Amino acid sequence: MNQPLLNALRPDEVDVVIQQVEEAEVDEMWSYVGKKREPRWLWHAIDHRSGHVLAYVLGRRKDEVFLTLKALLEPFGITRYYTDYWGAYTRHLDADEHQAGKRNTQQIERKHLTLRTRIKRLVRKTICFPRSTQMHDIVIGLFVNRYEFGLLV
Repeated sequence: MNQPLLNALRPDEVDVVIQQVEEAEVDEMWSYVGKKREPRWLWHAIDHRSGHVLAYVLGRRKDEVFLTLKALLEPFGITRYYTDYWGAYTRHLDADEHQAGKRNTQQIERKHLTLRTRIKRLVRKTICFPRSTQMHDIVIGLFVNRYEFGLLV
């Protein structure tokens, strides 16, 4: 969510529609700022049925960042999460609503490939990398807002 953009808009310019989503795929995607020892992660969730992005967060690969994403997903009423085996998922999702494995995360992995193709700074071997965390997050946020949410920002 682009909070500074929401703060700049008038309430009559904003339509909020929260849909019920039963199943979601959640994953994180690695990139870096400045040098590879400065990792930055894009955490995002997509609707398992439609493939639409529900929410995303940029940060480190820490439990706190996942908890921020989980809080953004609460209004959707998700009853089943599909993830990989990263420990933050098993620590913070109930076992009855969490399924780890590669079988049900193919859509979000495909979305990673699209992002890596379209945003060169997400490619593992590149000369196009950001030198500041702020610019890194802005570029990725603008792309996700434009191509996933259809917002002309």
